[in-house]
Amino acid sequence: MRYFIYLAYDGTSYHGWQRQPNAISVQEELEKVLRLLYSRYVPIVGAGRTDTGVHARLMVAHFDVEEPADCTFLTFKFNCLLPPDISVSRVVPVLPEANARFSATARTYHYYLYLQKDPFLRPYACRYYYPLDFTVMNEAAALLMKHTDFGCFCKSHSNNKTNICHISEALWTPLGPFQWQFRITADRFLRNMVRAIVGTLIDVGRHRLTPAQFEDVILSGDRSASGESMPACGLFLENIVYPDSIFPQNPEERER
Repeated sequence: MRYFIYLAYDGTSYHGWQRQPNAISVQEELEKVLRLLYSRYVPIVGAGRTDTGVHARLMVAHFDVEEPADCTFLTFKFNCLLPPDISVSRVVPVLPEANARFSATARTYHYYLYLQKDPFLRPYACRYYYPLDFTVMNEAAALLMKHTDFGCFCKSHSNNKTNICHISEALWTPLGPFQWQFRITADRFLRNMVRAIVGTLIDVGRHRLTPAQFEDVILSGDRSASGESMPACGLFLENIVYPDSIFPQNPEERER
């Protein structure tokens, strides 16, 4: 039987989502708990691979076990045994063909900037020291939705089968006098893509690039033409969307 785990984590202390040979990861922490509960190794598959230091308000992963699971009990045990910086909100049954990674239809990331010193924002946002023109940054961000090939924002040597992504939302919004949030939604993202987009939009906001030049960067497909990759601390995986069809239609199975 296959189950989805819905979880959140503070990525500060982890070398990303994916298990690493010589570094701690979120995936490893979850698999440790499953090993304790099932007395064997139970692999999990995540919806994506957040990088070192990146946070998630919502990550989803799946695992398989032969016997039916008590989802309420599993959620409780996860939260008892996991470190304080990882929490599980629920465990739910899904159909056998459901896949946390490939069944997702949309993913949303947020990136946070703050422009005035604030010690309480420091772990979860990027401090920026120069004035930015967010109006022109939004003009440039809107151009992302006209294109689908984002090789220019992909980390070099990532070995992607394709650089095609369909972006449906990209917008900067103010959260306060000196705080800004960039929200971006797509069907999939390339490695380091959001942080590279933010870095390039910041070049637009500093008037180093015009929106037209930003579009030229996209068309170039050249990572060296785009801006710097912004620090991981400001990036959150915010939401993942799945079709209803992957969940059991029988209410009793949904509650199992």
